[in-house]
Amino acid sequence: MTNLRQQALRLSYFTIGYNVVECALALAAGFLAGSIALVGFGLDSLVESLSGGVMIWRFARHESLSAEEEERLERRAIKIVGYTFFVLAAYVLYESLEKLILQEPPAPSLLGIIIAVASMIVMPLLFYRKYQTGKSLGSASLMADSKQTLACALLSVALLLGLGLNYWFGVWQADPIIGLVIAALLAREGYHTLKEKKLCSCASCGCPPSSPGD
Repeated sequence: MTNLRQQALRLSYFTIGYNVVECALALAAGFLAGSIALVGFGLDSLVESLSGGVMIWRFARHESLSAEEEERLERRAIKIVGYTFFVLAAYVLYESLEKLILQEPPAPSLLGIIIAVASMIVMPLLFYRKYQTGKSLGSASLMADSKQTLACALLSVALLLGLGLNYWFGVWQADPIIGLVIAALLAREGYHTLKEKKLCSCASCGCPPSSPGD
């Protein structure tokens, strides 16, 4: 079980490192192209980094915690991960509506397209590793965090469609319309994450069995 926790930490460190780089590149590309979609995507990467930080905080202190402390920490981590979905959903919703209402099309950005493609490749793989590790550990918080990684992959698809249609065909409305769909999906994931409130039920990972109410 220690190896699984070390793997969870490594995945979280990678999540933070990758998303910090992605955030910097997306923000730079967004400001250069005047693209709100790219700036929003960069901020999404920042939120993903914060979520990875929660997982590091969650697993790094495990050996020094009692069962009761572990349970409280698990609950708190689930809440933090869940609320980050709503923060991201609100931002994407706001930016998408603003672009539609003000009719401000993003400028074509080849760098933005490359960033989106890279995210579409990396994030699904990272989601799978996080989810399988969380499932093996019986950690609801890591599995919830993996869903946020998957949400980032979905957002990169929306970004690619929006930037791609604008870059090749001049259809700028595709970006904010898909953004509205992604905002709804993010809000739904946040709702279910907070509603489930599942704790680790695996005795071997140091957590007490969850009660029916958990």
